[in-house]
Amino acid sequence: MDLINQIIARAKADRQRIVLPEGTEERTLKAADRVIADAVADVILIGNRAEIMALAEKNGLNNIGKAVIVDPKNHEKKEEYANLLFELRKKKGMTVEQAAKIVEDPLFLACLMIKSGDADGEVAGAMNTTGNVLRAAFQIVKTAPGVSVVSGAFLMFVPNKEYGENGIMVFADCAVLPNPNAEELAQIAVSTGHTTRTIAGFEPRIAMLSFSTKGSAKHEMVDKVVEATRIAKEMDPSLQIEGELQADAAIVPSVGESKAPGSSIAGHANVLVFPSLETGNISYKLVQRLGGAEAIGPILQGIAAPVNDLSRGCSVDDIYKMIAITANQAIGIKSK
Repeated sequence: MDLINQIIARAKADRQRIVLPEGTEERTLKAADRVIADAVADVILIGNRAEIMALAEKNGLNNIGKAVIVDPKNHEKKEEYANLLFELRKKKGMTVEQAAKIVEDPLFLACLMIKSGDADGEVAGAMNTTGNVLRAAFQIVKTAPGVSVVSGAFLMFVPNKEYGENGIMVFADCAVLPNPNAEELAQIAVSTGHTTRTIAGFEPRIAMLSFSTKGSAKHEMVDKVVEATRIAKEMDPSLQIEGELQADAAIVPSVGESKAPGSSIAGHANVLVFPSLETGNISYKLVQRLGGAEAIGPILQGIAAPVNDLSRGCSVDDIYKMIAITANQAIGIKSK
């Protein structure tokens, strides 16, 4: 797949430090071994060194010794990170004693490494829930400037190359925020546009989806999308954004011309922003299963530094790709 190869090549050209807090999880170790062998990123593994090396030997992994291994219970920066955590959370009632204990949690430790500038991004979730992965990220890394919403985008590779950008589309939000208001939906649109530029490498043509096209239906749910479109255009005038559009008006040229004549995006959208998590999640799974598309994600967006969450059913290949994507996000943030 050309885009994935491009993402990997970009990561190789500007190697980032990616921390993997699930350092004793076997799929994660296998992916890390491949990443190190291919020089896709500099890998930081969190876990007991003896346990990690024993698992590496058991699985015939020859490159794990080249990773930086940080034992969460005993490492040289433990006190420094505990003090940082205390300073970040003391207004929420955290004590020094609590910080000293929480800093041993690999998910919190990974985020503290990012906050301290000792890592550029994180990939986790092979053995932790989304809630746990995001909790640490929200409390420590926090959201990007001007953004209050974290959302999840999927790269969709559809068999019919007539759709999107030669068969590549970006869907959001399909993973995080159940029912965004207009302001939040606008932020999702803008974040997805930036993700598209950084990861997919093409200029986004963003369709704000609804069950109405340009006033064909009247409802408060339609009003939300119309208002979100207006706000998103103000937030980032450099992005091409159109709404409200029905799905067929967004991606089928003849329908787009009929329902939204004169629009440069209708019928040609390569980014679809859904009005709710319910619609986004259902849609990407239907396109994946019925349409034979490959879905890669969720790529979390809106966080100040890249923290990505895996499905607990993920494969070694999924983790490998997500490490490369996370590196691309880190490169994009540094280039702003």
